[in-house]
Amino acid sequence: MRIIFMGTPAFAVPTLEAILNAGHDVLAVYAQPPRRAGRGKKLQPSPVQIVAQDNGIPVCTPVTLKGAGEQAEFAALGADVAVVAAYGLILPAAVLAAPVHGCINVHGSVLPRWRGAAPVQRAILAGDQTTGVTIMQMEKGLDTGPMIVTRTTRTGRKDAGTLTEEIAHMGAAAMVEVLAQLPHVRRDPQPTLGVTYAPKIDKSEARLDFDQGAEALGRQVRAFSPRPGAFFELAGERIRVLEAEVIGREGPVATVLDDVLTIACKFGALRPTLVQRAGKPVMDVADMLRGRPIPAGTEIR
Repeated sequence: MRIIFMGTPAFAVPTLEAILNAGHDVLAVYAQPPRRAGRGKKLQPSPVQIVAQDNGIPVCTPVTLKGAGEQAEFAALGADVAVVAAYGLILPAAVLAAPVHGCINVHGSVLPRWRGAAPVQRAILAGDQTTGVTIMQMEKGLDTGPMIVTRTTRTGRKDAGTLTEEIAHMGAAAMVEVLAQLPHVRRDPQPTLGVTYAPKIDKSEARLDFDQGAEALGRQVRAFSPRPGAFFELAGERIRVLEAEVIGREGPVATVLDDVLTIACKFGALRPTLVQRAGKPVMDVADMLRGRPIPAGTEIR
């Protein structure tokens, strides 16, 4: 099948690789333009662009697809279908309609729950017991199109990085199955009940507020690990918390209860286990405390 692939981050890479391994003809890859990153602020291609280049696939990185020229270039490829996975640009109607079988998307939730940009993080923050992936036919609305396949998994105590990787591979396998059956696939309208939205994560949401319960803060740590990383500030220094345990202890809220950094919350306590100081590598909390002691009784506000 002649395919245009549209994706940018690491989440999209398993789907691109699965399509290539299945023997499909990927005509072109569309990805977000390279971004400046790292200490030198050099332009860095996206994970998808790197895979495409390694496989000799032409890469297009338009800033927008709203222009007539960009849309004509897309249509001229003559694709049977476009496969989309976390691309990052809204697809105009002309783009959605250009391939013979339209555009099919890998979305990181079981729709209609968590439409939008950050479905995995929002599922963890909400305490959802299960989540998954949906292969859907795209239309103009935000993740409103009919569903072709869904797969589910338990959320458990997984952090966003682990859960995103699992869902990415689930979606890749499901997409290959769907492509093998085109055009004979069933498309079911999404239910009208149970719609929720997953807006993009703002870094300010990652601040730990110990006036909340420890369970909620534990979900916050998992939802923002590895990026942007939940954090608290102490004496003007930001300390990122990448892993933590919820402990059944009580004490004055936002106060360190012992010499292993157990911090009292409104209900229960949070004990960070993997942390990162500004400009330092990620480390076990015990290693951090040897160089930066935080004694019992310290108030963290």
